[in-house]
Amino acid sequence: MIEITLAAEAWTDIDPGTEALLDKWLVGEGDTVRAGQPIANVVIIKSNQEVVAPVDGRIAKILVKSEETFARGKPIAMLEAAT
Repeated sequence: MIEITLAAEAWTDIDPGTEALLDKWLVGEGDTVRAGQPIANVVIIKSNQEVVAPVDGRIAKILVKSEETFARGKPIAMLEAAT
């Protein structure tokens, strides 16, 4: 299983205690995704960010629901890599 997180670059110059808002999921649990495919929209300090699938696979579990916040480094979903 691969943890999906918001890219480290998105947190550059952001205060350590700041959380991001998961605005909306573009996929659901069980959906097949391709590497680089946008899977979620996130808002951090009034800036929209896309979270993309790191590899081909299937979304095994969504850990952060839409409209919930999450901290730097926290996984938002688990991806089962394609074999």
